[in-house]
Amino acid sequence: MPRKLLLPYKSVFSHFRAPRGLHDSLAMNAARSGYRVFSANSTAASTELAKKITERLGAELGKSVVYQETNGETRVEIKESVRGQDVFIIQTIPRDVNTAVMELLIMAYALKTSCARNIIGVIPYFPYSKQSKMRKRGSIVCKLLASMLAKAGLTHIITMDLHQKEIQGFFSFPVDNLRASPFLLQYIQEEIPDYRNAVIVAKSPGAAKRAQSYAERLRLGLAVIHGEAQCTEQDMDDGRHSPPMLKNATLHPGLELPLMMAKEKPPITVVGDVGGRIAIIVDDIIDDVESFVAAAEILKERGAYKIFVMATHGLLSADAPRLIEESSIDEVVVTNTVPHEVQKLQCPKIKTVDISLILSEAIRRIHNGESMAYLFRNITVDD
Repeated sequence: MPRKLLLPYKSVFSHFRAPRGLHDSLAMNAARSGYRVFSANSTAASTELAKKITERLGAELGKSVVYQETNGETRVEIKESVRGQDVFIIQTIPRDVNTAVMELLIMAYALKTSCARNIIGVIPYFPYSKQSKMRKRGSIVCKLLASMLAKAGLTHIITMDLHQKEIQGFFSFPVDNLRASPFLLQYIQEEIPDYRNAVIVAKSPGAAKRAQSYAERLRLGLAVIHGEAQCTEQDMDDGRHSPPMLKNATLHPGLELPLMMAKEKPPITVVGDVGGRIAIIVDDIIDDVESFVAAAEILKERGAYKIFVMATHGLLSADAPRLIEESSIDEVVVTNTVPHEVQKLQCPKIKTVDISLILSEAIRRIHNGESMAYLFRNITVDD
């Protein structure tokens, strides 16, 4: 029996030629891999923003199923192939924050194991952002969440108006912190009659930089509320006096600490003239509204005849709609980063500004590898 001649691998296929144009087609497909947009929410109310974004992009929402089983576990099923594609997960955070976080983590991990090329989380309101500083015997939960998202497979995040901009440093991947201020400024100019007679108000000294940024771009005056009506994070016990001093403790002779003066808030003051003007209070989050209601009362006493509250994220928890309706506040303007349709039914004073335009443009630019600088033009760090 004649022996078969074994040729080297290169020799066997050296005579084979790819059809004309195949190399070009493969190169184009490699350069232009597609993208998919998914919503990780299991509730219909929370998918509204995702639908608006996909409409602007001219795309369809990815096919997936997100639901809770009878025992409370979250289950995610991806119903289409995502291999080699850029996948954007839009996750708006409703009142049930922890369920929304688990939905995001599980969907990201499902896409990672389905061989998606890049997994970008579009999280307009980043949860746990208020827990970004160390408190007495506490933890920096925001840092923990950032690590969990990275472990689940996210490679990039698009968010809006982080509570503290330093939160970006918690992540091991890029974070685009977009701003809602251009949309809120446009609302002021178009929807508030005689806005030229307005003054921008910071309800606490901590919000003064944001208020100053708004005032400078609108060419308006600035006022700051300071005193016992404010309730800021800095007033919380930070654990400096822990553990407590013992009565019979003996200190080292060279360790005589100076006497610490107790904090005491000064009487309420409004720095700036608001008499006979429209007062516009600006902030990033409006959740518990007691401080806003108290600020509105003070501004009314000082002569402001109309009071608006402008914020990016309208969480409006607990009895917020009722308190707003009964207060001196004339209008609360928030964006649709957080679903709040139920609160709007309870309080007609709540108005919504749509920010799906900037989120859809961010998705398009990231997928095409374009610069994001255009989305930050005329925007300061203090916004």
